[in-house]
Amino acid sequence: MLLRREQYRIADDPARSCEIARTMIFGKLCNGAASIQRTLRDHAPRVADCGLENAAANIRDMLPQVLAAADLDTLRGIEGAAATAYFGVFDHMLLNRKEAFFFHGRSRRPPLDRVNAMLSFAYSLLAHDCASALESVGPDSYVGFLHRDRPGRQSLALDLMEELRPCFADRFVLTLINNRIIKPSNFEFRESGAVLLAEEGRRTFLQKWQERKRETITHPFLEEKLPWGLVPYVQSLLLARYLRGDLEEYPPFLWK
Repeated sequence: MLLRREQYRIADDPARSCEIARTMIFGKLCNGAASIQRTLRDHAPRVADCGLENAAANIRDMLPQVLAAADLDTLRGIEGAAATAYFGVFDHMLLNRKEAFFFHGRSRRPPLDRVNAMLSFAYSLLAHDCASALESVGPDSYVGFLHRDRPGRQSLALDLMEELRPCFADRFVLTLINNRIIKPSNFEFRESGAVLLAEEGRRTFLQKWQERKRETITHPFLEEKLPWGLVPYVQSLLLARYLRGDLEEYPPFLWK
């Protein structure tokens, strides 16, 4: 109860909310640049001269601006500019069957192509995992710092997942496409223009999602080996420790 009372106090204070949101967006930008660098490392010279290096550099150049952001609106503006740079080269990170798996921009409600359908599904799964982790640790998943209160929206879960989007959800979608795990026939097209995973595609997606969550990584802050699936739980614990005053700042997950 004391943890949530402190969470609510911080959420009501724009300056303190911005302090936490800054670290989360710092993590998101670092991980976005690292994801681009991973493609450059693994698939050079295939992706040479595609603008990936410039995009990663542009995102890294925004990191000091993130740390200097004095309010949430400024922070959201920087995050939006970084997202434009990141998604501007996302299509070049898709390396197979480009006639079916292409990316010309983010579309959400509804997703308008196969890649956006997969990204939206991955984000919904990640948000659910973050919300479950938060509720098990103690913070209120509905009261966020970057994402403000909205009826029925688990705003803190959306905050927590920001830094994990590029390194977990996006990399997962890239793996399914580039390793030919998901097929073009695994989607259904609605009259409204919406593109969704069909039943077989969802089954494959969920099976591989669970497999990815069992893969082991070394947590960058704890320097301990743990499965990917525990990362939202560990980040929730670290956030709770910060809210209680046991840590001077919230340490975002910085993918290596």
